[in-house]
Amino acid sequence: MQASEMRSLRTLYTHKHLLTPTSNPKSLAFFKPLQNPRFCRGIHSTNQRLLSQEPSLASSSSSSESETSDTAPTVDNIYDPATRWVRSSGREAGAGPENEARSGNGEIFEERRHFGGGRSSYTGSSKKGKKRGCWVCSNCGYTDGQWWGSCRSCRSAGTMKQFTVEENGGGSEKVRGFEVSENVVRTWLPQRAGEVRPLRLTDVNRGLNQLEWRISLYGPFGEEISRVLGGGLVPGSLILVGGDPGVGKSTLLLQMAAMIAEGHDLGRSAPVVYVSGEESVEQIGSRADRLGIGTEELYLYSSTDIEDILEKIQVLAPRALIVDSIQTVYLKGVAGSAGGLSQVKECTSALLRFAKKTNIPVLLIGHVTKSGEIAGPRVLEHIVDVVLYLEGEKHSTHRLLRSVKNRFGSTDELGIFEMSQSGLEAVLNPSEILLSEEHSESEVMAGLAVAVVMDGSRTFLLEIQALCLSSSTVSRQVNGIQGSRADMIISVLVKQAGLKLQENAIFLNVVSGVTLTETSGDLAIAAAICSSFLEFPIPSGVAFIGEIGLGGELRVNREEGAHRGKAWI
Repeated sequence: MQASEMRSLRTLYTHKHLLTPTSNPKSLAFFKPLQNPRFCRGIHSTNQRLLSQEPSLASSSSSSESETSDTAPTVDNIYDPATRWVRSSGREAGAGPENEARSGNGEIFEERRHFGGGRSSYTGSSKKGKKRGCWVCSNCGYTDGQWWGSCRSCRSAGTMKQFTVEENGGGSEKVRGFEVSENVVRTWLPQRAGEVRPLRLTDVNRGLNQLEWRISLYGPFGEEISRVLGGGLVPGSLILVGGDPGVGKSTLLLQMAAMIAEGHDLGRSAPVVYVSGEESVEQIGSRADRLGIGTEELYLYSSTDIEDILEKIQVLAPRALIVDSIQTVYLKGVAGSAGGLSQVKECTSALLRFAKKTNIPVLLIGHVTKSGEIAGPRVLEHIVDVVLYLEGEKHSTHRLLRSVKNRFGSTDELGIFEMSQSGLEAVLNPSEILLSEEHSESEVMAGLAVAVVMDGSRTFLLEIQALCLSSSTVSRQVNGIQGSRADMIISVLVKQAGLKLQENAIFLNVVSGVTLTETSGDLAIAAAICSSFLEFPIPSGVAFIGEIGLGGELRVNREEGAHRGKAWI
């Protein structure tokens, strides 16, 4: 007996529980030849045509067919010592080899691996959902099937992030967000084929009053939001509001929903639906009670199914729809779980189509990742019309509402609010919160300078703090100012003004957590550094405005227009 045959017999003895033929009487025919020590030369395949070539196997198989039932299906387990596999083939009792149960490609229906070596296979003909990886640029939203190091669209390096997308299996068609919303909206607004046609620009704008077209928000709170939106809420727009957890996104939109439902611009109340996938209606009602909201036409609904949401609000015909949040809703038939790349993209597309067809504005809440971007990533921002960010420090009650993208207005406006027990309240004089308390002129308060900057249509006063410290292990620390801009101003002071700042650690900070991006604040930064280094406090009531050049020149933009005044440091 050869060594390979001895190993095969030892394996059979060790795993003899796998070859027990009691569960299927018909399989007994295949195990009788195993008593022959030279069985390994006869069994090399589970195909019945090949097995029939062996006389002993064919006779054993034919003699055992009479013992089995004519109606019950049978499964044959065969051990192949060459590949060390136990194979299972199923066929109807009484049927010939030509009726053997097989898969679509003619192979054995099932093949299970019980020993080492070989390869594994799956049972059944149905295909499961496949997962594929894709790379998405966090800067522009470009999607690619492989990683190239940099984005091939915007040429940004280090912005390609990998996502896993699950595809549907079984040959089923992929569901698109536009298709879902189109089917739902068709029941809302039945249109004839002749009515859908291109229209002239003059016909579209004829009889349309731009002042009354937008949904206006009243009061100081509403005026602050309208300023950021560009004049009010545009009908049929899709607005995305992002921000850190706990910053007040749900509070902001709940107050907006109550204001729209009251309908001061219409003279009557109008229904508004607030849908939450994170909270129950009782929890939303408890928050509304704390905020003092008691509007009759404000409806609350808790659901995560987009089709269910659009069908349930059909009977209300709301004036606005609010979804909290886009990462919790899903579409049936779209691969992936809620919050995934495919689900977020298709759900947003469905809501966009719904808003454009019904002329109902939709407001979405989006979660923000650790890097400060809306989860999605930027592909979500490309779909919507307006992107707003609600910012604020954890230990501060002030909130800043910025517009990152706005198809209906400017993105330069800034809304400032204060969080109180009754919700968000508009700050009438923003400069009060951006300036610290006034102090008398003293050497202790050296290093403080007030900068005058323009943000949109308003002027803000920002307080710049500077600290110069000699013999410090930290060379430089900047908060609220661009690091490259601060390095340039310090270098100009060293070269052009002759200040010996090389051996000093310089700390810069902007009060109230505001980020200074305007170049008109350069002069205030330089004045604060000089005040701290020379230990000379700046008199109160003095503000600075101006841009500093590399040659030490000072550029000032005047209100008249393009004329620029120049001075020297």
